[in-house]
Amino acid sequence: MAAPGRCGFFLEKKKRFCKMIVARGKVFCGEHAAMEEGSSRIPCPLDPKHTVSEDKLEQHLKKCNSREKAKPVYYVENINSGSADGETLQQVSLSERSRAELHSLLDKLNTAVTGLQWDVDNSVLSHPILQEELNNPKNGDSAHKHLKQQSSLLGHLEALGLLGRGRCFVEFGAGRGKLSHWIHEALKTRDHVKTCKDLQLLLVERCSTRFKVDGKHQDTGVEFERLQVDIQHLDLSKVQLLTQKKLPLVGVGKHLCGAATGLRKEVQPPRKRLKTPESSPGPDSGPGPVLGLAVALCCHHRCEWRHYVGQQFFLQKGLGAAEFSAFCRMSSWATCGPANRGPASRAGTNQGRDDEEHEPAEKTDAVSGFLSLEEREQLGRLCKRLIDGGRLHFLETNGFLSKLTCYVDREGSVTSRDRGLARKFTNLLQKKQTSDRP
Repeated sequence: MAAPGRCGFFLEKKKRFCKMIVARGKVFCGEHAAMEEGSSRIPCPLDPKHTVSEDKLEQHLKKCNSREKAKPVYYVENINSGSADGETLQQVSLSERSRAELHSLLDKLNTAVTGLQWDVDNSVLSHPILQEELNNPKNGDSAHKHLKQQSSLLGHLEALGLLGRGRCFVEFGAGRGKLSHWIHEALKTRDHVKTCKDLQLLLVERCSTRFKVDGKHQDTGVEFERLQVDIQHLDLSKVQLLTQKKLPLVGVGKHLCGAATGLRKEVQPPRKRLKTPESSPGPDSGPGPVLGLAVALCCHHRCEWRHYVGQQFFLQKGLGAAEFSAFCRMSSWATCGPANRGPASRAGTNQGRDDEEHEPAEKTDAVSGFLSLEEREQLGRLCKRLIDGGRLHFLETNGFLSKLTCYVDREGSVTSRDRGLARKFTNLLQKKQTSDRP
């Protein structure tokens, strides 16, 4: 029974009556008035979850939040997508594969990683602008983790000569915009100025984000802009902020999840060599040249062949969409080792959008019989390295100097035992299969 003066509509999902106040003599509130006999309210044609008075329908449709809004000029559908040829490929989970199929995949992985460059710099840097915040005892484990990542990324930008004024930083997958915030603070503090008028910060995020730090920069004089658009549909050459001053571009990203790293058009190299950051803009109507980019890679298990920039790299190794899909799934094994299991290992981690691994390792009964957890974890790392190898190949063939760097400490990082495993695991599997025979 609804409370006196409250709406009489029962909410099935919440298992209670609506708590909205009703008008005198009415049984239902304005939102649920359509349930009342003789009511003139009807479900909205654009979104039946809410209702509208029938005589005000025309006015409502012009301002309804569910109406199709005009696309901004920089929205160009699928401009950064790859070919859709591989979309017809049927996805097969690892648990559905036979022992022979898994053995064949691992054999192909062994061949593909042979000769792959394994030298990864273990370079955990920091930037003094974040030191005070890192020492703040009010920050919990999750906040401290992200601060360390942001500090190291700024340190690497500084070391690469990318952290400076007179350029535009484009943060992909910006979230709350903390990385851009610290870039601005670092430059302001280093140059002892109140604001950096020759600096542009462009934040790209497809979701509506709460608790953004954008408000801290409204009165600083810095050109600070946020675009709510999927990178897949973003044409940077049509963003007015970038085409006005044509400042050199620096791409950054702390959480560019899975396939988002492969949305390719926006990481093309400059058409001409940039001599100095203060070089005058060219006569064309596009944005300035690309100085470089620094992106933290994550979520390999969410990559898609259509958007993968390393397709040519895979094809040269005799691999295709089917193997890529399997290796992406196998990359989740990298988080199945002892260090990643149990509630203790999850303590203090952020399971939201900023966490690296969004899904647990895929369960594969067919594999558990002849591969230990440690072996699966190392194989998962091999898959990640192979996928990243394709990304490096794409950058290098397009004129960039590129390298992989471990920018934060992480337990169980790739070591020489992973390299050794790449050479010996085929023999290990053969021995296991032989012992399984009756």
